Amino acid sequence: MRFGVLTFVTDEGIGPAELGTALEQRGFDSLFVAEHTHIPVKHDSQYPSGGPIPRKYYRALDPFVALTAAAVNTERLVLGTGIALVPERDPIVTAKEVASLDLVSGGRFVFGVGVGWLREEIANHGVDPAVRGRVADERLRAMIEIWTREESEFHGKHVDFDPIYSWPKPVTKPHPPLYVGGGPASFKRIAALNAGWIAITPAPEWLAGPLQELRALAGDDVPVTVCQWGDATAELLTEYASLGVERVLLDLDTAPRDQTLRRLDELAELAKLG
Repeated sequence: MRFGVLTFVTDEGIGPAELGTALEQRGFDSLFVAEHTHIPVKHDSQYPSGGPIPRKYYRALDPFVALTAAAVNTERLVLGTGIALVPERDPIVTAKEVASLDLVSGGRFVFGVGVGWLREEIANHGVDPAVRGRVADERLRAMIEIWTREESEFHGKHVDFDPIYSWPKPVTKPHPPLYVGGGPASFKRIAALNAGWIAITPAPEWLAGPLQELRALAGDDVPVTVCQWGDATAELLTEYASLGVERVLLDLDTAPRDQTLRRLDELAELAKLG
């Protein structure tokens, strides 16, 4: 089992280039970064953990810019979106961003995707939140066409374009690994896309039932990356390993440079990386 971190890279915390270097030096497998394009001033959507939306959600850097900065400063670190909000993204532009980052990083990119929970944010991108899952499905299928065909076209209800050329193509074939975030409602999407699952959970006991359901639908070898929400312990990490997950992303709070480096030392000791 491998260990990485999931974090919000903002203008108030450690920069992504230095963060990437620090993670690689400490033996971490990966850096996954969150995305929010903006936070609407007025919204009725409830923050999933309850209470007000944290400050870091308002200030997140664009994930592709942040991960590119980390990519050019590292050699082995896996770089992932955790998660990219597909209903808010133009599929042609995003397909080029994914392929470009995969090329720049030498094939180290993992495309974590999701449909989003902040309905007003999605609506501001011209998408009806009620159909955001269907929009995401079409956009992902369209991106796969762009990555895998010299002349690609797509004709759906939410995405429609005649044959186009688009380069670069991804270094990773047929395309960078896809991981879908969300609960059991995402499992059919995972199976249809031959994707992995990004599970956000506070403890391993939350995973046993959903993992059984997912593996029955998508196969026993479906890759699973767990985002450990909140503080982790050595016991929790041992339990995740027993569940057969491939990677655990430890929760790294957004903080200034020195505070972040001290926290990374603690997390590396916890995971016994070194």
